[in-house]
Amino acid sequence: MVLIVAGKGRGPLIDPWGSELPEDYVRIIEHFGLEIFTDELLEALPRPNRLMRRKVVFCHRGLWDIAEAIRERRPFYVLTGIMPSAGKLHIGTKLVIENFKYFQDIGAKEAFLLVADLEAVATRGLTLQEARRRALEFYIPAYIALGVDPDKTKFYFQSENRTVLKLMARFSAKVTMAEMEAIYGQLTPGKIIGALLDAADILYPQVREKMPGVIPVGIDQDPHIRLTRDLVRRTKAEFGFLLPASMYNKFTPSLDGSMKMSKSKPESCIWLPDDPEALEKKVWKALTGGRGSLAEQREKGGQPERCMVFELFKQHLVEDDGELDGIYEECRSGARICGECKTYAVELLRELMDDFTAKMEEARSLVRELEFVQE
Repeated sequence: MVLIVAGKGRGPLIDPWGSELPEDYVRIIEHFGLEIFTDELLEALPRPNRLMRRKVVFCHRGLWDIAEAIRERRPFYVLTGIMPSAGKLHIGTKLVIENFKYFQDIGAKEAFLLVADLEAVATRGLTLQEARRRALEFYIPAYIALGVDPDKTKFYFQSENRTVLKLMARFSAKVTMAEMEAIYGQLTPGKIIGALLDAADILYPQVREKMPGVIPVGIDQDPHIRLTRDLVRRTKAEFGFLLPASMYNKFTPSLDGSMKMSKSKPESCIWLPDDPEALEKKVWKALTGGRGSLAEQREKGGQPERCMVFELFKQHLVEDDGELDGIYEECRSGARICGECKTYAVELLRELMDDFTAKMEEARSLVRELEFVQE
């Protein structure tokens, strides 16, 4: 399955279960009516994180509502979910976690981290028992190790949240099969269940308290946001939900530049955690913006905008903007060659892996003390 597929007479569609890299982010923004993440919005958000400053976050729906809530000190929530479909995380997932953490740290009244165990059964063929085991033993500790504050987070499994299940059933009567296909393209019964569950999860916090919410996701998840916002409008008289806002990050591409990193394509991934030797080999095989020879690179300079190693620096490894600018300029001028960047990337990735592994041990002990919402 590809991320952008041709709709029958309806233009492109986005497939949230695919693994292809969008050919044109601008085309997606224009076709699906997304809002560009502008400098004005950046300035309206307090202490924007690295991903916002560098426009790795590139578009949104309704994020001005959240910016206003933050400025006026009104309550809002942030929500994200875990799909426990593999035994590891790929590094691209860290982007969503960092954006979730940003809103949690900036003052969200409530933060929800759900385990999509029912969706994993319906779309990935897992059992509930296996989904739960993976969530408790790896995924939840990993999210905590990457910055989620467990003391400020409400956790739940879809299968244990009757409010979510009731919302899903109600929403199923508010949308037709033709409308679902217009959003998602070709569907299976399992994917229909998954989409309706996602909408119910997104709006579940508003059953507890009416307030705006923000969902930080990759652009491939926008179909779920569109469906949810449509359902809010259709159920206004019944529920009075507020439209959820969403914020989209670009993908971390695979190291060969051809696809987004995806758990379904393990050869494309840097994993969390990853084997040090395998990690080094992956980085040294990565696509770069280097020239055909060292002499040519010294003369013409490199092309960091085409380099997957520079993309790792920009998205994940280099926090300081001044340092990143220096790497960029040295590459463009020919003063820096690809081998130097790859060596540095391996060093930073090993530090990241060591930090992640150490924090995982502590996080696993915390998981045993967590209380999960059950309704």
